[in-house]
Amino acid sequence: MSSLRPIVSGGIAAGLVNGAHADGLDPQGHNLPAFDVSALQSQMQQGSLTAVALTQACLSRIEVIDRSGPQLRAVIELNPDAIEIAQERDRERRAGQVRGPLHGIPVLIKDNIATADSMQTTAGSLAMIGAKAPRDAHLVTRLRNAGAIMLGKTNLSEWANIRSNRSTSGWSARGGLTRNPHALDRNTSGSSSGSAAATAAVLAPLTVGTETDGSIVSPASINGVVGFKPTVGLVSRDGIIPISRTQDTAGPMTRSVTDAALLLSAMAGPDSRDPATRSARATDYMAALNLDALRGARLGIVRSAFTGNQRIDAIHEQALSALSAKGARLIDWVKLPSAEQYQDSEFSVLLYEMKAGLNTYLREFGRGAPVNSLADIIAFNEANAAQEMSHFGQELFLRAKELGGLRSKPYLAALETCQRLARTEGIDEALRRHELDALVAPTGGVAWLTDFVNGDHYTGSFSTPAAVAGYPHLCVPCGFAAGLPVGLSFVGPAWSDARILGLGFAFEQATKALRFPSLANSIQII
Repeated sequence: MSSLRPIVSGGIAAGLVNGAHADGLDPQGHNLPAFDVSALQSQMQQGSLTAVALTQACLSRIEVIDRSGPQLRAVIELNPDAIEIAQERDRERRAGQVRGPLHGIPVLIKDNIATADSMQTTAGSLAMIGAKAPRDAHLVTRLRNAGAIMLGKTNLSEWANIRSNRSTSGWSARGGLTRNPHALDRNTSGSSSGSAAATAAVLAPLTVGTETDGSIVSPASINGVVGFKPTVGLVSRDGIIPISRTQDTAGPMTRSVTDAALLLSAMAGPDSRDPATRSARATDYMAALNLDALRGARLGIVRSAFTGNQRIDAIHEQALSALSAKGARLIDWVKLPSAEQYQDSEFSVLLYEMKAGLNTYLREFGRGAPVNSLADIIAFNEANAAQEMSHFGQELFLRAKELGGLRSKPYLAALETCQRLARTEGIDEALRRHELDALVAPTGGVAWLTDFVNGDHYTGSFSTPAAVAGYPHLCVPCGFAAGLPVGLSFVGPAWSDARILGLGFAFEQATKALRFPSLANSIQII
């Protein structure tokens, strides 16, 4: 917890802090006006806001909402150097050296992204405490070079939810349970639980999550924010605690598509340490944001992803009507191979790749931690079961430990099945057959009640096709069902990231479904 006691005056920062200390937060967020990055930059340019004031305001809000009050536990650690970095960004601005749109903007990143500073990188595990990263992850270097301030790290489902198939999303032994700001007894989904909750509760202007299958888009939907999973290879995975070399990626989690585009523009680009980024190009994704992007767009509706819950499906039907009203042509009942056809193959691929990737990561980034391999992590968890396995076990780690290498025939066969059914016979075929610009579907259902006994009980998800294919997937808030947020998904082919962001932006601006969370203990249904 930061020992800083903010003294802030003027502009947005004052409203942020004063609102946080008021008698209860305004459920509609009227005490958080224009907290988007462009508005913050405008105030900094005018001299009515400084990076130091903004950083102090975020720290104060984290203190009041995350550490006390509702105790969201979205932030696992704060950067003790954040104010000093903000002071340097202010000095640069006064000298006329503005690095770009993120100059002086605080960012929270998920606690599986390495930083060579005072902060830990643990994936929420006590086994990783003490590890000293020899260098920043590539995306962190890019963010620092863009002028962003690394404010802290967000809690997550421990090990990005690859330890047990009966886990409770949002819980880690190091960070405890992240709670959903729309209803504190509801789950945040995961594994980017803290990033989503922090975004929803406006603990910082920008956050970064990571996804292997659903870990950005699902918590984005359930917490009512924007989440973008880029094409695999657009953002370097260097320095990120890995699960899958074929599916992992980092991506923005924000309160608007505009902010997601700004953040992605800073994060994306080639990296010699990640071969998947050879085709990546630094791009200004803001240029793709067009209010008329939906006009004439051919969108395939994946009806099989609808939940069957009348309240939820009614919200998504309204979203489809909004797409049509903005000029999109909807092609209904587009079919994809069922994810059940390749879910076992995907699972095998993830376990094989996690074993190989994690051992490689630990050799470089795990120095100083009490573990050097997956086998060591398993032993650590067994020796510290009261803390690490108080709610669920590590059966997936145990399975992965017994698997062979990435040249084994079972792995290669599973990988071929995944790529064929998700790409060639899946998204690629659907887009080609119907001449589509993108697929559209509900991102998933609503947040479930957190249950440490039975673990997660998901209410549907459209994450798997794009995740297994490695294709871009954008979740945009589209409304509320029984007081809980739901999102709409836009999925496109590889490297169509700009186009997908443009479609989502036009939808977002037409619907404006974002709502500030109530921070209530539970949903009151009338």
